[in-house]
Amino acid sequence: MEFTRLRLTGFKSFVDASDLRIEPGLTGVVGPNGCGKSNLLEAIRWVMGEGSPKSLRSGAMDDVIFAGTATRPSRDIAEVVLTLDNTGRTAPAAFNGSDTIEVARRIERGAGSVYRVGGDEARLRDVQLLFADNATGAHSPALVSQGRIGAIVGARPDERRALLEEAAGIAGLHVRRKEAELRLRAAEANLLRLDDVLTGQANQVAALRRQARAATKYADLSDRIRIAGSALEASVKKKGYVSGVEAASLLDVKTGARDLGFGLDIVDWIMEPGSDEAYRDKLPGDLPYVFNNLHHG
Repeated sequence: MEFTRLRLTGFKSFVDASDLRIEPGLTGVVGPNGCGKSNLLEAIRWVMGEGSPKSLRSGAMDDVIFAGTATRPSRDIAEVVLTLDNTGRTAPAAFNGSDTIEVARRIERGAGSVYRVGGDEARLRDVQLLFADNATGAHSPALVSQGRIGAIVGARPDERRALLEEAAGIAGLHVRRKEAELRLRAAEANLLRLDDVLTGQANQVAALRRQARAATKYADLSDRIRIAGSALEASVKKKGYVSGVEAASLLDVKTGARDLGFGLDIVDWIMEPGSDEAYRDKLPGDLPYVFNNLHHG
């Protein structure tokens, strides 16, 4: 992949649209100090994804936009378009459909940058990978700007390693590896959160099952209480006494209801203290005992 053209509009000193054609062989730009030669190199680095204003000799990224002169008004937009020769089809699959690729970066004052590759909007990461896979990029050792030689001589070991990796063309692999590691860590974090959610749901399900069993038992006892109470009330009013089977049934129902905290109005009505001592004494067999336990149980 080779650079074939650089187009600048509103970038630093290039207020008007300017084209630099990069022909095969050696292309040189000659001019006096301050004419903007370094701005061309910085434009290439900028369109390839440079994110440090300091590396572009600026205080903020908006400073790359033409700031105006005594005779020319300032601009609010700057754009750089870099055209690449892709006849060898060495670009990533997403951008490998044509012989030429245009990479553009456009910045609006106060609104940030927008990247386009082949006319379609792209992420900064996509642009960086496009160049990294071809052994170049904003920090490629092939781009030697002002003070670069001194920075290389005084570089730390890790910085020298980065330079060698860029020159060897494996920087793109490291970028992809880092992205994959980030995705794996994010997936692991999501799995941990999922385990916490499943544990909480399991506890809720167990509690709901206990409540469902209690509700079923409560409903069953409610029906038995209603049936037994109605039967006993009818028996007392009709016969004047309670049979052993009826009393035992009432005792069983009362015991279950008491476990659930359910009050038996019919028992309180039949067993009202002091209301029928004579009737209690006339109960046959063990019924006085049952009757007494119904009242005091």
